[in-house]
Amino acid sequence: MVVDSIQSVFTGDLEGAPGNVGQVRECAARLMRFAKESGTAVFVIGHVTKGGGIAGPKTLEHVVDTVLYFEGEGSLDHRVLRATKNRFGSVDEIGVFRMTEQGLIPVENPSALFLGDREKHHASGSAVTALLEGTRPLLLEVQALAAKAGFGTPQRVTTGYDARRLALLLAVLDKRAGLAFANLDVFLNVVGGVRMQEPAGDLAVAAALASSLYDRALPPDAIFVGEVGLGGEVRAVSQVERRIAEAEKMGMRTAYVGERSVPRRGSRTIRVEGVPTIADLFRQLFR
Repeated sequence: MVVDSIQSVFTGDLEGAPGNVGQVRECAARLMRFAKESGTAVFVIGHVTKGGGIAGPKTLEHVVDTVLYFEGEGSLDHRVLRATKNRFGSVDEIGVFRMTEQGLIPVENPSALFLGDREKHHASGSAVTALLEGTRPLLLEVQALAAKAGFGTPQRVTTGYDARRLALLLAVLDKRAGLAFANLDVFLNVVGGVRMQEPAGDLAVAAALASSLYDRALPPDAIFVGEVGLGGEVRAVSQVERRIAEAEKMGMRTAYVGERSVPRRGSRTIRVEGVPTIADLFRQLFR
């Protein structure tokens, strides 16, 4: 059963127009009782504001068992299905779908979709990282561009990455690695319209920024996985083996991770390099 939308449904037992707090709460509660008693799966669609939140009362999210968001840029052909609340499972899982003439179809290998035509257009300022979305490892490309500022105050523009986290990494690169971005505009983009929220992507962001500053391309078959601390140290992240296994499937040959993240059992097809600090990483890449 699909209800589109909950803001247009009302019950005559209550006063008030459809969409107000009382109507939405009561209608959602009745639908939930119907679902429990009959065993029917009920999908309730709610209008979303420009800020991305469900329009109207937040009580709707408290009543239902699962809250799903269907995300994606209008200019892209893929959509991401993400759970922000789930009483029966993890909220970290995602589903990736492509919009075709036949409708939405699931993407079996999201890493290949997000990396795209990277091999044909490989340039400086591009780095690949392996993030975990629930139990699924994904390879994502991070692109950075550092250019001379055209105005007095340099710009810091990010897409898919937290702007405050970028400011922190720029300060660490300046203080711990001697890379000055004070007079440069910095643009950062996570390819594919994905939001990078896991700190394991810090090392890839730092490597992409350094690559753009030096104007030297990073190895196209390398991934960068690690959290960068304020001291410039590269910290360990969880489930490195699964991330490396996904990179192996995509043909990667080198993985740069924190020293404590190096797996005990090596791989025959991918070389794992443990780096203690970002300065040590840059010495390996740009010496």
